[in-house]
Amino acid sequence: MKIATFNINNINKRLANLLAWLRSAKPDVVALQELKAADAEFPKAALEKAGYGAVWCGQKSWNGVAILARGCEPILTRTHLPGGGTDAQSRYIEAAVRGVLITSLYAPNGNPQPGPKFGEKLAWMRHLTAHAEDLYKAGIPVVLAGDYNVVPTDRDIYPTKSYAKDALLQPESRALFQRILDQGWVDAIRALHPDAPMYTFWDYMRNRWARERRRRDALLAIPRGRPRQHRSGARRRCRQAGRYW
Repeated sequence: MKIATFNINNINKRLANLLAWLRSAKPDVVALQELKAADAEFPKAALEKAGYGAVWCGQKSWNGVAILARGCEPILTRTHLPGGGTDAQSRYIEAAVRGVLITSLYAPNGNPQPGPKFGEKLAWMRHLTAHAEDLYKAGIPVVLAGDYNVVPTDRDIYPTKSYAKDALLQPESRALFQRILDQGWVDAIRALHPDAPMYTFWDYMRNRWARERRRRDALLAIPRGRPRQHRSGARRRCRQAGRYW
């Protein structure tokens, strides 16, 4: 099963890019983030024509997450994190696809920090950590896919000191991501590329594309019952980016 996570940053504006990528890459499952579209604006018909069923949780202008499945309909199981209210910001969705539970998550950015936005980020990630532990203990095949808005380690960002105060690199953010890994989850990219630079985000503003890059997206899987992993990596150009396993 080929699983990808893709922060599309407005699904309707980049629908042509998405459809072209689906045709060429042929992923079995796609976790999408930052739909920036209300539920009624989701391009269900276009995706069905391309051969993909979908479940989604939209929000006009901001956030929004979805799960696409090639040749079948995902079975929706959850649209918010337990313990986190109703998640009015549409940052989490969960569905079963061919016996595997897939998530699409979009963690809060948390900037500027310190401040209330950083506190909200940490609170959301604590709810995610607790839910991840429950899923791990359930003993079923699960892939936690999405944009974690965390740069896990210094090797996941280009050499720079300009992001020292960024919320994505703070010790508290990194510690919560590590707490999930410590439960036993496998970071799919690092499982096959333990030391290589593997970036999933390139800053496209003001000619920063060539230099400002980092990894903030991940697919985390449970070792037991996990399909044998043959490949993992990041595609630099499709929105311009996609991450697959």
